[in-house]
Amino acid sequence: MPRRYNRLLLPFFLGLATALPALADEITFTDQFGRDVSLPGPAERLATIPIPAASMAVAVTGTPEPIVAMHRLSQTAIVEGILGEIFPGLRDIPSDIVGEGFMPNVEALLTVDPDLVLQWGTRGPDIVQPLEAAGFTVATLQYGSEEDAAQWIAMLGTALGQEDRATMILDWRFGALDTMQARAAGIAAEDRPRTLYFLRYLSSLRVAGEGTYNDFWIELGGGDNVADEGFQGFNDVNAEQIIAWDPEVIFLNGFEEALTPDDVYSNPLFADISAVTNRRVYKLPIGGYRWDPPNQESPLTWAWVASLLHPDRPVAGLRDDISARYEMLYGQAPDDQEIDAILRVDINGVSAAYEQFLR
Repeated sequence: MPRRYNRLLLPFFLGLATALPALADEITFTDQFGRDVSLPGPAERLATIPIPAASMAVAVTGTPEPIVAMHRLSQTAIVEGILGEIFPGLRDIPSDIVGEGFMPNVEALLTVDPDLVLQWGTRGPDIVQPLEAAGFTVATLQYGSEEDAAQWIAMLGTALGQEDRATMILDWRFGALDTMQARAAGIAAEDRPRTLYFLRYLSSLRVAGEGTYNDFWIELGGGDNVADEGFQGFNDVNAEQIIAWDPEVIFLNGFEEALTPDDVYSNPLFADISAVTNRRVYKLPIGGYRWDPPNQESPLTWAWVASLLHPDRPVAGLRDDISARYEMLYGQAPDDQEIDAILRVDINGVSAAYEQFLR
């Protein structure tokens, strides 16, 4: 069963990023690696290197105005998804601030002059020290768990002067998590379909094992991740291993843009596995960000996954919830055609039980 996080932890998460005693308008908080970060006031110019951070910052502020630069893959997700349509200006924000291995492009960052730079803290000091040597204020992040995602939201709320919005988003998140955990607790082990998530399919057969966020939402949705026994993190496997697992449900990543369920259905190697014979292969949606990793829309991911794992007991009203939550996060509710695009109805519609998401 997934680790429990609920609304009772909200003060804890907010406490990690709440301003400490400081001068009148100064903001001081502790990042995820225990480093004190000080700003003269709410950051008005934010550069984000961790890929999900740009769209999360937009949600926390309700506007793209503080974002002055981002990772190019952040922009790719914005262009592929709906956020670039809601906020067209995001498409033109500089995305040349980072190179291979998340090494910062200091010259490009000096051009946009951010008040705060978000950078990974999990990849060593070599990608942080050039930023600090150039005089930038840096907050370091870690990634992968639901707890990490909640801390990102709380930290952004403090850094951007949007504590009330961060609290609102976290309250929704923890409330949804309470509901999903109660639902999952009522599903017996023998009723949990054998499930597999491909982080990569076209370039390699890379699956999500124990400790990944995908493992978290599979278990939360009432599935049994077949790759979490003997596999930690993400691993490349061969077709024989997939056949031996015989997954009943397969989820495909949203990162390989060309990938569709038909790529699995038409693969002769997998013709006899249960997910193929029963047409239960689905590609993860893309909205304000890709739904695979932890992000500002994760409660919608949980409901989508749970409804496909157990179509006999779906989470009701997903389309209405998408509309309401996008209004909350981005100030604009998508229309029916846009919701179809978020849910990838055009390619997922060939799969079993997807009619539950149709208008």
